[in-house]
Amino acid sequence: MIYPDLELEIPETLGRVHFVGIGGSGMSGIARMMHEAGVPVTGSDRSANYSTEALEGLGIPVAIGHDAANVGDADTLVVTGALWQDNPEYRLALERGLPVLHRSHALAWLARGRRLVSVAGAHGKTTSTGMIVTGLLGLGADPSFVNGGVIESLGTSSGAGADELFVIEADESDKSFLIYDTAVALITNVDPEHLDFYGSRENFMAAFVDFARAARELVVISADDPGALEVLDALRRDGGGSAPAIRTFGEAADADVRLVDVDDSGPVRFAALIAGRRYEAQLEVFGRHNAVNAVGALAVLTGLGYGPDAALAAIAGFGGTKRRFEFHAEVGGVRVYDDYAHHPTEVAALLDSARAVVGEGRLIAIHQPHLYSRTSLFHREFAKALEAGADHTVVLAVDGAREDPVEGITGELVSNDFADASRVAYIDDWQRAADYLARIARPGDVMVTMSCGTVYRIIPQVVEALRGRFEGR
Repeated sequence: MIYPDLELEIPETLGRVHFVGIGGSGMSGIARMMHEAGVPVTGSDRSANYSTEALEGLGIPVAIGHDAANVGDADTLVVTGALWQDNPEYRLALERGLPVLHRSHALAWLARGRRLVSVAGAHGKTTSTGMIVTGLLGLGADPSFVNGGVIESLGTSSGAGADELFVIEADESDKSFLIYDTAVALITNVDPEHLDFYGSRENFMAAFVDFARAARELVVISADDPGALEVLDALRRDGGGSAPAIRTFGEAADADVRLVDVDDSGPVRFAALIAGRRYEAQLEVFGRHNAVNAVGALAVLTGLGYGPDAALAAIAGFGGTKRRFEFHAEVGGVRVYDDYAHHPTEVAALLDSARAVVGEGRLIAIHQPHLYSRTSLFHREFAKALEAGADHTVVLAVDGAREDPVEGITGELVSNDFADASRVAYIDDWQRAADYLARIARPGDVMVTMSCGTVYRIIPQVVEALRGRFEGR
């Protein structure tokens, strides 16, 4: 893995830019914006996906497979943090002495001189960013933005606007959120993650405190999350001076933007209380967690000076982001969804909100553990969340992504932690898993794949197996 140099001086001009790992959700958005700004862009990735195809449709050359020849006559290399150190394109750039920018540096270059709204947190970043962008557009603003996922209503994860505002999803996994010159910070929660990088919970918490302190204008932060409250206490101990203004949001009685009366039996309805006044809303998306995300976005928009009624109405137009409980198919009355959930807290929230969609059927989770380090740390918590929230679970093999395999760390760690072994199956072969899922399926069931890894690629196999079961294909 390649970590960002927080002290790196970013060049004023980049010349021709080559992106290694261009198909990632964040990388593809940055590449698109550079291309639209007139920067010559090329890229490569280990496999094609909808992002690489969309970039090629814009005229950006994308090579599939990594090879030193892909670098061509590039002046600057932009790399994803998940890149291996022995990547031939990365090694050639080092040999040539080319500037090598982590994707966060490239994003900071795009946002230079703008009024930056940075959204950070262990969970809810992509949705919250999408809500803020949707809200600003609905209010008549024209912000630039780079999100970690495609905003459904816009069909893109990034866009260049004419206003001074620039909204980004800021990644805390490797401290890269400290690179940005943030004006307004939204912290959705501070649930310790990425401890393989940080080494300890204390280091993780300290990074969030630094991120919040660096905001020039405003920090919007959860009033409910225990980790966020620790950060809030640190900010309040700072006192006045150059400390940013603070607004809190959530269900806590003392939240500045308070969430009340949540009805998540369908598309979520709720009310927000601000300075004693009540504002009603109904979203297009499901789940109590999305009501929490919405009041966080509302706190940002009202902090930017927009009226609560208009801001909440604009946020209500948010229709979701790709890989966030995204519907894919229905076969024989069985509906198949996909979600990015890859942490126990996210899995629990997803399964809770999915219950509103299931009705009388069963909820079947298809869980792909992501990273050996995360599986080792949280296999018990994953099992607890899956057993509590789903009627049945299929656990797949670990997607190691950037990590080397670790002996003894497999998806079976998760399945073995279920109290009721009859409610889980560990199947490390995707075709056998798809066949098993089709065999146990009943009309009315909802199946949902979950991981930030490659699990969405099993969906065609599951759909085909369901067609064989219910349609005789």
